[in-house]
Amino acid sequence: MAETQGPDVKFPDPVELSRAMARIAEHSQHLVTEFLARQASDGHANASADPLHIGNAFLEMTTRIMADPVKLVQAQMSLWYDYMTLWQRTTQRLMGQEAEPVIIPSKEDRRFKDSAWDENTVFDFIKQSYLLTARFLQASVRDVDGMDDKSAMKVDFYTRQFVDAMAPSNFVMTNPEVLRATMESGGENLVRGLEHLLDDLERGKGQLSIRMTDYDAFQVGKNIASTPGKVVFQNDLMQLIQYSPTTVQVLRRPLMIVPPWINKYYILDLRPKNSFIKWAVDQGITVFMVSWVNPDEELSAKSFEDYMAEGTLAALDQIQLATGTPEVNAIGYCLGGTLLASTLAYMAAKGDERITSATFFTTMTDFSEAGELSVFIDEEQLQMLEEKMNEKGYLDGSTMAASFNMLRANDLIWSFVVNNYLLGKDPFPFDLLYWNSDSTRMPARMHSFYLRNMYQKNLLAQPGGISLKDQPIDLRLIKTPTFMLSTREDHIAPWKSTYAATQIFSGPVKFVLSASGHIAGVVNPPAADKYCYWTNTKLPKTPDAWLEAAKQSPGSWWPEWFKWLQKHGGGKVEARIPGTGGLPVIEDAPGSYVAVRIT
Repeated sequence: MAETQGPDVKFPDPVELSRAMARIAEHSQHLVTEFLARQASDGHANASADPLHIGNAFLEMTTRIMADPVKLVQAQMSLWYDYMTLWQRTTQRLMGQEAEPVIIPSKEDRRFKDSAWDENTVFDFIKQSYLLTARFLQASVRDVDGMDDKSAMKVDFYTRQFVDAMAPSNFVMTNPEVLRATMESGGENLVRGLEHLLDDLERGKGQLSIRMTDYDAFQVGKNIASTPGKVVFQNDLMQLIQYSPTTVQVLRRPLMIVPPWINKYYILDLRPKNSFIKWAVDQGITVFMVSWVNPDEELSAKSFEDYMAEGTLAALDQIQLATGTPEVNAIGYCLGGTLLASTLAYMAAKGDERITSATFFTTMTDFSEAGELSVFIDEEQLQMLEEKMNEKGYLDGSTMAASFNMLRANDLIWSFVVNNYLLGKDPFPFDLLYWNSDSTRMPARMHSFYLRNMYQKNLLAQPGGISLKDQPIDLRLIKTPTFMLSTREDHIAPWKSTYAATQIFSGPVKFVLSASGHIAGVVNPPAADKYCYWTNTKLPKTPDAWLEAAKQSPGSWWPEWFKWLQKHGGGKVEARIPGTGGLPVIEDAPGSYVAVRIT
């Protein structure tokens, strides 16, 4: 495509370049025409210039900052001093002298991994200038006196979004790796990147839907979600999968896993080497998985209590038919754990003791400190969200995905902007990101109940605050032996918030804290020999006190959990083959519900 000029620099072939640009122009015109037509047809929609109501929070912050000009001047003088120091040390480097950096990025910051950010004096100056300004902006909005907590969190969150967006790594002329690729390819990387951008806009129907991985590299049931098993029951909301045993004997009490329905269950069954399900089966456990439906407008009226009745309670009934054993051990992950806790409280009120032990993965039951997701939960935004849901009967999966991605914008947004659009590369095949892109919808009635009663009002933590099937529930009545697994860097369910359940439940609780985040801290097989975890036999009132006295152990927490679970296993029985009990086989795992894609 290119004619080479010199050893390193290539200039584009004008004929090939004109063809590429003509192709892009035609593609762009088609996209713009469709986008404008959709905008015209959606003219009745909420047209608020500030739908997230960020402006009021920033106005309040500005007013309070200006009320204390001395503090503002001190902060600006500190920034000025930092810049003077940076200019001085940059001059020293330009003169061939050694100079210590004024500021360095954190070890986790991968934006500045290219060696030129350190070795080239100009790019080092650009990097440090950005880091100093970012630190100044974020410190300024965090140190404002008198702001209410919600407004302060919103200002801090959206300031970070702005700071992340303005990083020099996100622009062609200030990213050394992109500049190098542009010179070496004669600009081909930018042409390819523009084509990638247009493809993503077309897939998102006018909204940017960034391709995070090679979607053609994975197929559910083939190379992910491939642990052998059978679907043995289904209703409107879920399919129940029973996995095929790999051991001669199994624990008498089967394991019921309740995943979140905000994402699909196979985060616990990605590939054999990191599948929690396969590992659990290999330990001699009869595993049943709830695989939630990807709902459409026909299920808009399904409620949170429907998810309990047709999900957890229905699964308990069917597992007893399949195995002949009335008791089960149960796992709930994230929102699935919130449902499991609600179910346990309901069952406690009814005297139902079929769940012998409960394990919670990164689960919140007290939402008083719900972390950065609460930025999206205020009355104005909830009303806007409910209007949007009521139009279709559900919340589109892309809306939820966008919110979660914003929590880790550098990793889940800007890194792909650089890779896909500036470097013009195809994204790397990655099972976790395939799962992350496999979005699910939320029924309007259920999601509104969940957001209002739990996130906004925190009623689940209040005795009798929530009623399910006309039964007021109280988490304090839960006496079931409990294993709680939280993750130290969790941005969705902050571990200090999840710890609150240890002070609410009445039964024995074992709390374990894993390193890493909401996904990697959970999906951490022993063979990987990664991370670590903390344990403490005591449960002091505060999470900080718990961690201060906790014991750190290397590697995966999975064996620690299994050692605990065996105490509630009920002895050993002959392995159970799906379809040989009281439930006939409907289809092979992973089933048809999980295969429904909306992207």
